[in-house]
Amino acid sequence: MHTAMPQGEPKHGAGTAALPDSTIADVASGALLGRIGNLEVRLARDEAEIAAAQEVRYRVFYDEMGAQKGALQALDRRDADRFDPVCDHLLVLDSSIAGPQHDRIVGTYRLLRQEAADAAGGFYSQDEFDLPGLVARHPGERFLELGRSCVLPDYRSKRTIEVLWQGIWAYTNHHRIGVMTGCASFPGTDPAAHAEALSYLAHHCRAGADWDIRAVPERYQAMDLMPAEAINPKAAIAGMPPLVKGYLRLGARIGDGCVIDRDFGTVDVFIVLPVREISSRYVNYYGAEAQRFAA
Repeated sequence: MHTAMPQGEPKHGAGTAALPDSTIADVASGALLGRIGNLEVRLARDEAEIAAAQEVRYRVFYDEMGAQKGALQALDRRDADRFDPVCDHLLVLDSSIAGPQHDRIVGTYRLLRQEAADAAGGFYSQDEFDLPGLVARHPGERFLELGRSCVLPDYRSKRTIEVLWQGIWAYTNHHRIGVMTGCASFPGTDPAAHAEALSYLAHHCRAGADWDIRAVPERYQAMDLMPAEAINPKAAIAGMPPLVKGYLRLGARIGDGCVIDRDFGTVDVFIVLPVREISSRYVNYYGAEAQRFAA
């Protein structure tokens, strides 16, 4: 997913997981989907806010993380591609910052629904993993690809990840999403540098047969670089990026193989998270928040 994200763990709570049908128009129009303190989350409302989100992505992925930039990207100082026009863009804004709304954007997540991917000729991550094959095996599900997640350095906190997930949960319920998917990234382009973490994922976190997905053959890199008995689980988990650990806590599983993304300088693994398998305490917490902001 090419990410720069904070670690987060939600508090316990109670409530329902679904948004009322009457709130659908409000969610789609950019209404507030969550708030913690001065941080608010909602969808981008116009092209100016999408451009501002692309500028935040550029600052994180290119200026901070060293992704390879093209001439147009370097000129515009925006991370943009052909998928942006068909995606929804989830924004975290700091309401304490003075000035226009787009100047308050401190984090973003790109959301690509299955029907929008069909219109765009496919999902972003299918260049790395066989997502079309997985979708075809589950014709009754609605898939959502999450990507381009990033948060500015000063905002990489538990609070930011919680408010982002308030927004994602409201969006997922609004669109009746059945499965969340996407790539999550380890830094660098050498899988061996993450041998213990990748091996732990391969041995202990793989998707079952129903949800298994494999890296495309020409880009497939083995993840089981160490035998299971040689892995120190505590060290392996500590060596994972925060976003990967966060998805595992929610109940996500991992696809077969990893992929080297040289443009972004990452090793990517694939996340599969059927919504019905999300841990109940997270459903209770985020469901309660979604209900509160839908009221």
